[in-house]
Amino acid sequence: MPAALDADHIIDPGHYEAHGYPWETFRRLRHEDPVHRCTPPGVEPFWAVTRHADVCEISRQPELFSSATRPVIFLEGTGIMPPGSAASQVRVLIMMDPPEHREHRFLASPWFKPRTIRRMEERVSEVCRELLDALAPGSECDFVTAVAAPAPLRMIAEMLGVPEEDEGVLLRLTNELFGAQDAEFKREDADAQQSFMQTAAEIFGYFAKLFEERRQAPREDLLSVMAHEGRIGGEPVSVIDAVSLCFIIATAGHETTRNAISGGLMALIEHPEQWKRLRENPALLDTAVDEILRWTSPVVHFARTATRDTTLRGRKIAKGDTLALFYPSANRDEEVFADADSFKIDRSPNPHVSFGFGEHFCLGTQLARLELRILFEQLLERLDDAELAGEPTRLRASLVGGFKHLPLRYQLR
Repeated sequence: MPAALDADHIIDPGHYEAHGYPWETFRRLRHEDPVHRCTPPGVEPFWAVTRHADVCEISRQPELFSSATRPVIFLEGTGIMPPGSAASQVRVLIMMDPPEHREHRFLASPWFKPRTIRRMEERVSEVCRELLDALAPGSECDFVTAVAAPAPLRMIAEMLGVPEEDEGVLLRLTNELFGAQDAEFKREDADAQQSFMQTAAEIFGYFAKLFEERRQAPREDLLSVMAHEGRIGGEPVSVIDAVSLCFIIATAGHETTRNAISGGLMALIEHPEQWKRLRENPALLDTAVDEILRWTSPVVHFARTATRDTTLRGRKIAKGDTLALFYPSANRDEEVFADADSFKIDRSPNPHVSFGFGEHFCLGTQLARLELRILFEQLLERLDDAELAGEPTRLRASLVGGFKHLPLRYQLR
């Protein structure tokens, strides 16, 4: 007889830090209770949705499953936007429903179109090359801090107009925001709630100041375009709306890509036959990137709130109930992915949901794919050998997941 299904830890940041993703629990949920009622201590109850089909079905119905009320599940003492602070005015894209979501998304969408991203290819190559050039041949490094974090950070900073000398500030703020429950990253003498509030307020203040500077002296960056051409409801974009968009692009756009980069290299180290195959056939790079995204699933969950009574897989969902969509579980769904627990760089088709699905499909998808493809292309050309030089450490968080340190011993050509 199988053990009782206790799934509360799927939202426990301590579990992700100590053990990584709870793959066995996700598997049991998919097979035994794919719409599972979770009641963790100190947390408002929610339904854990773990099947690929259900994640997609919920995501394509924003009128029935709203993002506005509770877009993220946090343990007691943290919130997506803390009330009572300057940052509480910020309403990021993940908290919006149509038609508001589309109008705000449109402010930045021209910067993320495929033709725009293609024009960035040379700069992405240059950034990756600089970072790899800085590695000492035949030595050791922390791959996260040396390569995985600064590569996407530089591109996001340049897109937004963040000065190069402030990239360290942006990195610190991103670490503090997503690591508000992590002892290494949260602010000193602050609990998780206070750390989150203080960091959110600092991000708000930083981009508000930068936005006002661009109003006075525009440059060729996204903030300048928003300051002089952006419109919401036919009116010039406000500082609140501009900062709200910068908030999500600067933090989530960087954090998720770096987790895919570090997790992707870890996957190749753990599957040397796939690494060898990719070396021998670089034409598989595009499918390898998608498999890295499926395998790493950098976003653990987002949540939706039912706007009326409904049913899902026979479960009665009441108006106001929260449903948490667990993307890593959906990406290992045996009904969609053959041999789902195997890492295969030639997997095709690969309908993973690492970028979400439907209305909230990730704005930065094309940029993330480009960064991953170019970085791993250069690693293939320059990395003769790589192995772990110590124990990797994971972020203490249950919104995003990944390595915060990845000690690497390597040989460069």
